[in-house]
Amino acid sequence: MKGSRYHIGIEIDRLTNSIRNTISQDSFPTEVLPMTVTDLKGITKKAGWKFNWKSEAKMDDRTVYKLTIEGNRNIVQGLVSFSDYHDHIFLHLVESAPFNFGKPKLYEGVPGNLFAFACKTSWDKGYEGFVAFVSKTKLMAHYEKTLGAHNIGGHRMAIGREAAKKLIDQYFKN
Repeated sequence: MKGSRYHIGIEIDRLTNSIRNTISQDSFPTEVLPMTVTDLKGITKKAGWKFNWKSEAKMDDRTVYKLTIEGNRNIVQGLVSFSDYHDHIFLHLVESAPFNFGKPKLYEGVPGNLFAFACKTSWDKGYEGFVAFVSKTKLMAHYEKTLGAHNIGGHRMAIGREAAKKLIDQYFKN
């Protein structure tokens, strides 16, 4: 199994049922779509993104998806990159848009939404929601508490069937 050169280091700010505007507290339904070449033009370090998503998108073993608000596909709220290892999904990167990171952020719930999407993808492929990733040390307990993830050795973590089902039910009502 190929590993990732990254350790997931995003904080789960809140588990919502979509994403929530931090000012109005309004909730907005989301959709997750494959990232396009057009999207990449605005997703740069110069624009405040932390990772090089252009190089991530070029890797043959992974797929990059964007989280958007339904009906507004041009504004990327967050990104996720993962691989299908044919018995689980392996997360390489998760990042909120620069305006959804830190304080003040515009929307909360983005990271949880992206983890839930990975779990749903795993579920839909018959892998019972299993998702694995490599965590930064300081966030391992955070992922256990917020996502129900378990340490499976070293910095590797996994979200199992029950925790995945909870996340899927939280974000995907259908």
